[in-house]
Amino acid sequence: MTLAFVVNSGSSSIKWELIDVESAESRAGGLIDRIGEDGSATPDHAAGMRVILDALGGEHPDVIGHRVVHGGSEFSAATLITEEVIDRIEALSALAPLHNPANVLGIRAAREAFPGVPNVAIFDTAFHQSLTPAAYTYAIDATLAADHGIRRYGFHGTSYQYVSRQAAALLGRDLADLKLVIFHLGNGASVAAVNGGVSVDTSMGLTPLEGLVMGTRSGDLDPGLLFHLGREAGMSLSDLDALLNRRSGILGLSGHKDMRDVLAARKAGDAASSLAFDVYIHRLRHYLGAFLVELGGADAVVFTAGVGENASAVRSATLDGLQWLGIELDKFANERSAKGPRVISSHSSAISVLVVPTNEELEIARQATALVG
Repeated sequence: MTLAFVVNSGSSSIKWELIDVESAESRAGGLIDRIGEDGSATPDHAAGMRVILDALGGEHPDVIGHRVVHGGSEFSAATLITEEVIDRIEALSALAPLHNPANVLGIRAAREAFPGVPNVAIFDTAFHQSLTPAAYTYAIDATLAADHGIRRYGFHGTSYQYVSRQAAALLGRDLADLKLVIFHLGNGASVAAVNGGVSVDTSMGLTPLEGLVMGTRSGDLDPGLLFHLGREAGMSLSDLDALLNRRSGILGLSGHKDMRDVLAARKAGDAASSLAFDVYIHRLRHYLGAFLVELGGADAVVFTAGVGENASAVRSATLDGLQWLGIELDKFANERSAKGPRVISSHSSAISVLVVPTNEELEIARQATALVG
């Protein structure tokens, strides 16, 4: 039995899970939050890790896998963590200032708590390092971009890797032969075009702000909007950051950041929630069309993560009227409540439509275990 301890460290939290890699069974897990906040019994990440040690009750991991948000252009695969690697992750903090420093805190706490156990970094961006220069390059001054690492990186990579393999298994096909458009729809949302298990395009960019409409993030917009708000509304850089990352998306449009609340308000006749839903769907269809062109067609369209797995109305609206493209939902299969991977397209649909629950923790555990053997 190989036990992998998976750590997802935030600035004031540690989400963790202990996984038996062979059986894919979760043996324990939890969340330590409010770390370092006033009144908290957990003053720092090291103290949080001691709480987790107590919860493990003597279980000792064989490997520790860490979710690291940004690997820049340097990291394209799971990486054994050394002091040099930690330094490089910290140096990339300019690209993910809210995430990478917190990831490092979790790494240091785990190394202290489990001396001698190998620690492995799994990067959200690594899966998309296969993008071509045409797909990842922004059309700005090339020297400035090179000096500051400005390019499209993409995120949710561990989810896409896991879901791609699960989709192939569900279809009974070799992943190397499949063209997939995968929608990862949670509070953060993105879509990827995957050809033969390799990412060829994705909606997120330099940061997780680009692309789809999300819970609180705007996704794509005209960058001139920022200059306009700076001049006309007197908004600072920090004001604009807060606006686009925390006060936009479906929250900014409807007052709700959870799609379940948007759907309920829309059903009750709320005009703002109806508009938020329509804008959200319009962006999904926009990217679906673009990625089908890039792939030259697809074998399957796949939905995953909280919204993708559970919101049948989002799936049906995204694919409505696309029979001419060879996409046809089975209405009853789409609306039926179920937990596991499933096909929700009709028998006559040329392109399959799948719902595949993601499991990023298991993917991290598997990658970390594979690296250290």
